[in-house]
Amino acid sequence: MPSKADILILIACAIAFILGVYLWFTGNHEQGMFAAMWVPALLCFGIYFKLLCQRK
Repeated sequence: MPSKADILILIACAIAFILGVYLWFTGNHEQGMFAAMWVPALLCFGIYFKLLCQRK
């Protein structure tokens, strides 16, 4: 069962992805790529803190 933090990380990734796609298709290619680059960074952030919690 995913925790509240997992769900929040996934929501943040979804928002960043949707924003990146929106910006890309409205002609703002550089801003779209910048927003889309946050998706893997947020996922890594979530994995890192998940591993820290399991380590204790």
